[in-house]
Amino acid sequence: MGDINLPIILFAAFLASGSPGPATLAIAGTSMSSGRRSGLALASGVTTGSFIWSFSAAFGLGAVMAANVWMFEVVRYVGGAYLLWLAVKAARSAWAGTATAAKPLPPTTPRRAYAKGLALHLTNPKAVIFFGALYAVGVPPGTPASALIMVILAVGLQSLIMFHGYALIFSSAPMAAAYLRAKRGFEAFFALAFGAIAYQVFSTRVG
Repeated sequence: MGDINLPIILFAAFLASGSPGPATLAIAGTSMSSGRRSGLALASGVTTGSFIWSFSAAFGLGAVMAANVWMFEVVRYVGGAYLLWLAVKAARSAWAGTATAAKPLPPTTPRRAYAKGLALHLTNPKAVIFFGALYAVGVPPGTPASALIMVILAVGLQSLIMFHGYALIFSSAPMAAAYLRAKRGFEAFFALAFGAIAYQVFSTRVG
């Protein structure tokens, strides 16, 4: 572990997890609209996706995808399409307004929330780029597998704490009350945000 710059790796992962993105938006929206249980389930799905990408990048999948651009392109288009779908869904909810409140939609189940979080992170091409760069810069070539696993666990634990922390914060009573008071505004914001991120994903290129 002596040659691994773990503080730099954790700091970079902290900045990535803390910056606004599809994962944080989805956790916030689900936690406020569907409650703490669904928010924590979605956060667990996102964390699982982080573990998968982290493990894959540590053992070379990021480099393989960079060398085979078509693999990255598949993830990019699937991820962008999924984000657009989330944007349309939020826009429809905002447009429905009071009609939606009069006839509430079925609550999100923890299983569906977990699957949503996992799909969101696995189809995020920027996660491929981020984790690939993270291990390329912070982990020297020839690092033994045992040390790589320690890095994966450290990054994963930090992600788990942060994403589940978001779920706890946004599912608090004041946040839930604020969401109920301004549901249309929140949904309109999520629609615009997911749409903007989808545009960024479609415009992402390797190299």
